[in-house]
Amino acid sequence: MELSVMRERVKSAVVKRTLYLAGNYIVPKLNDEMIVKISDKLNHFKAPAGKIFFDHIFVNLKRKLPYLSKNVRKGIFDNFISNFLLLSGERRRKFIDKNGFYPPLFYVISPSMRCNLKCYGCYSANYARKDKLSYEKINQIIDEGKSFGIFFYTISGGEPFIRKDLISIFERNKDCFFQIYTNSSLIDGKMAEKLSKLGNVFPCISVEGFEDETDERRGKGHFKKVVSAMNYLKDNGVLFGFSATATRFNNEVIVSDEFIDFYIKQGCFLGWYFNYIPIGREPDIGLMPTPEQRNFRRKRVAEIRETKPIVVGDFWNDGVLSHGCLSGGRVYVHVNAEGGVEPCVFAQFAADNIFDKSMEEILNSMYFKSIRKEQMNNRNRLRPCMIIDYPEILRKVVAEGGAKATQEGGESIITELKDKMDEYSQNYGKIADEAWKEEFGNGKFFYTHDGKKVELNEDDYYRRSFYPLKGGHKKEKTESKIHKGI
Repeated sequence: MELSVMRERVKSAVVKRTLYLAGNYIVPKLNDEMIVKISDKLNHFKAPAGKIFFDHIFVNLKRKLPYLSKNVRKGIFDNFISNFLLLSGERRRKFIDKNGFYPPLFYVISPSMRCNLKCYGCYSANYARKDKLSYEKINQIIDEGKSFGIFFYTISGGEPFIRKDLISIFERNKDCFFQIYTNSSLIDGKMAEKLSKLGNVFPCISVEGFEDETDERRGKGHFKKVVSAMNYLKDNGVLFGFSATATRFNNEVIVSDEFIDFYIKQGCFLGWYFNYIPIGREPDIGLMPTPEQRNFRRKRVAEIRETKPIVVGDFWNDGVLSHGCLSGGRVYVHVNAEGGVEPCVFAQFAADNIFDKSMEEILNSMYFKSIRKEQMNNRNRLRPCMIIDYPEILRKVVAEGGAKATQEGGESIITELKDKMDEYSQNYGKIADEAWKEEFGNGKFFYTHDGKKVELNEDDYYRRSFYPLKGGHKKEKTESKIHKGI
């Protein structure tokens, strides 16, 4: 065994043992202020708002620890904190030295596009239903990711639990932490017990609001299945959260105090918000929240984050947390069930397939380089998305990268719906640009809910050019921190 490998293993063992003991016997006794100090040591966000978001994660995690199973606590400390946050720096540095840009923080993998529900507006409804990603191929993708320092994977679909070998994938990759988006219909007492024993799986359950809204979209009786699944997970000490897609008809409901309080009571640790995008089953711009509704949700999510004991994030409104869009390999990519590698789950165009090229090759493609280059030019963090905020960019990078739609009818968002998407982006842009100026000083500051002014330093961020766009070995010294530049 090489000396460097031996040192890495010893370091890993020491870090994990130390964290596990501290997490079980010391952390639960610490106050929130001390947890924030520890959080700031563990993460290296350069976005001040992102640092605060990470602080929320750790403060709320401390509150949840006493209610989690032994294996779940171990999975959090070993995989999420140790492997993902602390021990992956050397592997990430090697990737940077070779390619000249940062590897993604995580992948989204959809093992199957099959689903046991038929929800209107489903973003993935028109994908082929054949699962081309075998058990072996999924593990190969994950293994390559680990070599880049990636130990966090989101599993989507379709309904992931339809795959009979899904649990085996989690078992085989015990050093990774998995977030899984699910409709929860296949989570019963036995499945919750399995997840509790595994300890490295974090389910996010899709909801549309309360019973009326959820059953209206997902089928009568589904809401009760959601509540039942959450009870099973809570009783077995599994960490879990909710996932809500905002439409014109539930936008206000899903950010109401009543909604948040209800799901906190069910045991949710986290809640993700998505904006309906007109793709998939019967695309309908009329389902999108209006620009005014989206702006309302932006403010409410920020308020919830600072006033409720739950971690919340909005992928279309929280660009301030991450310096903009996450797609194109900057923070993540999506591998669909046919192997197509997409910039994100909702930008459903691929130029390459994982069966034909390695992920490293794909990340270096013209398609993904074009996306990352365009991200550099976007200064308003309230307009992060190339699909609905800058649809002309989506059309441009698809053409430049030779990408094709990955599900039937997927090209409609850049063809038939082109004019409507442009109109939406222009209308929301007026609101977002004004808010960026008045509330954020054009990237110089932001205010917390209690009125504290926090410097953003966006100009300094851009001067550092955090992700070089050209491949090849970097001459300057690179840094090995996992979140450097985010």
